[in-house]
Amino acid sequence: MANTGGVTVDGGDMMRYSEYTPKTSMRSDAEIDRRLGGTLIAVGLGVAAAGFAGRYAFQLWKPLGQVFSQTVKNMPTSAFSSYYKGGFEQKMSKREASLVLGISPVSTKAKVREAHRRIMILNHPDKGGSPYLAAKINEAKDLLEKETRR
Repeated sequence: MANTGGVTVDGGDMMRYSEYTPKTSMRSDAEIDRRLGGTLIAVGLGVAAAGFAGRYAFQLWKPLGQVFSQTVKNMPTSAFSSYYKGGFEQKMSKREASLVLGISPVSTKAKVREAHRRIMILNHPDKGGSPYLAAKINEAKDLLEKETRR
């Protein structure tokens, strides 16, 4: 007897059809429901644990946040910034002029001109800069050029 594609051929003219059954086992609905239920319980417990951990973290954060903000307030702000803190003086001094241009107070005229040019390119009113800052930059240049003889 030969088996070809689901048809069994017997020695005679008579052909019988056989039913094909795969070798894999089918899961029953009850087993699928049990596994799905277990997965849903695990997900629910994970969400609950995350919620409790978040609640604990927020309760713990309040005192830590206050300590952190006090520590930041007590730190000197000038340590983190390379910019000059404070406004302009009524009459510009040599120190303030050198701070505005970012050069040494004893720089040469060439250094003063180069620093002035570099800063004015960035702060020119025609390019969107402030007219007040441009006036202060020009004042700083004039003051340093007047006091520098070289």
